[in-house]
Amino acid sequence: MSDHIRLITFDLDDTLWDVKPALELAEAAQWHYLESRFPSLDLRQTPREQIAEIRTSLLTEEPALAHHISQFRRRFISKLLHFYGVEPIEADHAASEAFARFYEDRHRVAVYEGALTVLTTLRQRYRLGALTNGNADVRKTPIGACFDFAWRAEEFGVSKPDPRLFHQAFAAAGVAAREVVHIGDCHDNDVAGAIDAGAQAIWFNPAGDTSPIGCPVVTQLSELPAAVYSLKTPE
Repeated sequence: MSDHIRLITFDLDDTLWDVKPALELAEAAQWHYLESRFPSLDLRQTPREQIAEIRTSLLTEEPALAHHISQFRRRFISKLLHFYGVEPIEADHAASEAFARFYEDRHRVAVYEGALTVLTTLRQRYRLGALTNGNADVRKTPIGACFDFAWRAEEFGVSKPDPRLFHQAFAAAGVAAREVVHIGDCHDNDVAGAIDAGAQAIWFNPAGDTSPIGCPVVTQLSELPAAVYSLKTPE
C-alpha cells in the first residue's frame, strides 16, 4: 500500500496542462513587444542559421545556461538585438522587458480536465510538489494553491533526469527518496529519472504505452489516486 508515501511530485508541462497553447501566446507577446519597440528591424525573418549560431555560441560560452532557460531566453534576445546593431545596454533592457511579456503569458495555461479534482483528492493525504525542467511557476497558475512546494530546474542549475535535481528537491521537503512518487509525461526525464534517484514513479501517458521499466501507467489524470494508493512499499 501507499502508506510510506509522504510527498507526490508532479511534472507540469504536458502533465497537468498542454504547454503548446501557452507557449504560443507567450512567444507572440514577446515578439509583439520587440517589434513595437524596434519597428525597423525584421526580427522574425532572422535566418534559421543565424538563430542556431546565436544559440550555439551562448551555450558554448556558458554551458550552465542549458539549465537556466529563463536566463537563456533573455540572453538570446539580447544577442539577437545586438546582431541587428542595437547597443548592448539597450539590448539587455529590451530583452528583460520582452521576457517579462513572455513570462506573464507563459502562465496562461488551461489545466487538463479533472486536474484540480485529482490534486485536491491527493492533497488530503499527501504533500504535493511541482518539479519541472521548464520555467513555469505553478503558483502563478489556477492550480497553484494545491501545491506545498514548487521547484524549477533553473533554481538548482541541474535538470531532470539528473538524480541531483530530485535529491535536492526531496531534501528541501525533508523527505527521503523512498517516500516520494513522481508523476510525469516524459519517460526518460520523469520516470527513469525519478527511479534512478530512488523514488517511485507513475507515467502519465495518454496513448497507453507500456513502460519499459515496468512502472505504473495512467492514461488520464482521474486514474492517479488509485494508482498512487496501489503502490507497494519499496523493498
